[in-house]
Amino acid sequence: MLTEVIMKRKLFDSEISQKSKSEFFSATDLVKAGNKWRMLNGLQAFNDSHFFSKKETKEFMASLESKFKEPVRIIARGRGTHTWIHPYLFIDMALAINPELKIEVYGWLFDYLIKYRNESGDSYKRMAGALYTNQGNKQAFPGYIQGVAKKIKIACGVEDWNTASQEQLKMRDKIHDSIYLLSDILKDNDRSVNIAIMKALDVAGEKEIGGRQ
Repeated sequence: MLTEVIMKRKLFDSEISQKSKSEFFSATDLVKAGNKWRMLNGLQAFNDSHFFSKKETKEFMASLESKFKEPVRIIARGRGTHTWIHPYLFIDMALAINPELKIEVYGWLFDYLIKYRNESGDSYKRMAGALYTNQGNKQAFPGYIQGVAKKIKIACGVEDWNTASQEQLKMRDKIHDSIYLLSDILKDNDRSVNIAIMKALDVAGEKEIGGRQ
């Protein structure tokens, strides 16, 4: 998926922005959230300027840029903007704010939230293309596909896709693919959408029941 989307991740009981395409994190959000946490715990404020000026940080950034062949820190320009940093640098910075976060921030590198966000975007294009092919009134299609997207959003229990969980994104991806396949077989858009959503809800319900046992 080509479009860059800003995701929201939880840390220090605050939201940290992350870009879906580059996967860079907002250092601006991190410092703000981290200093709120440090203040509540009676600690001095974290100085990000000092952090980036440290010899160890500079050497680490140089190593990352050599490995990934790109800048690992994009400095904010103007009020209300973010400074974006590479996930590895984000971890180093988060641990400098609170060393006890090691398990949580390391886990962020191995989850699939961004992966599923991007895959869902691709599956949406496949689904939309299949539905458009079957659509009789092409001019009415923009409104129709918006309605389909709304139904899927409600089925997945999501208010804002940018804050959706990994499971919700996986569910959306499966619905998209089911509609894509069904529409090619049934040649009936409404029926394909309804069957795909009902099946996804049935599977989700079975998982929930199984998890309670």
